[in-house]
Amino acid sequence: MRRLLAVTLAGTALAGVLTGCGGEENWAKKCATTNGVVECAVADRPQVGEVTGELLDGGRYDVADDRGKVVVVNFWGSWCPPCRAEAPDLERVYQATKASKVTFLGINSRDDRDSAKAFERGRVTYPSIYDFEGDVALKFDVTQTTTPATLILDRQGRIAVALRRSTTAAELQPLVERVAAEANG
Repeated sequence: MRRLLAVTLAGTALAGVLTGCGGEENWAKKCATTNGVVECAVADRPQVGEVTGELLDGGRYDVADDRGKVVVVNFWGSWCPPCRAEAPDLERVYQATKASKVTFLGINSRDDRDSAKAFERGRVTYPSIYDFEGDVALKFDVTQTTTPATLILDRQGRIAVALRRSTTAAELQPLVERVAAEANG
């Protein structure tokens, strides 16, 4: 029962901003949405607050430490077939863009730690936060109705792009490169 409640709360929390229930102002309505991809003009990007969490392999992550970098955040679970399908594409884009001061971060939800570690092994080389309860997802002040989902944060820690579904390298890489090419501002 506790697990069902945690899953329900995490899903509800993640759904808010992207679906318009996340606060007084629905930032996504100001942005262009096409086929599940929300792209925000610089002036309309919401700032991500304090986001910290425990990494799957130990240690802590703090999004503030990555200010000045583009951060691609992927919400995933080992139990999710689309997550399995997109993982090689995410790794490919990570490898192709990391020299441009781009980093990737996974947010693992609704998984036991061993399953999550086994999923990552051999698939991705970037770190993931273990977020069984959905607490870290709440810190992004975004909600999603599906897993997987991906956010692209600009160098100031604002949400530039939100993908409400799985993605491919062909779709994701140009979006990441466009945000990475923006002037700091």
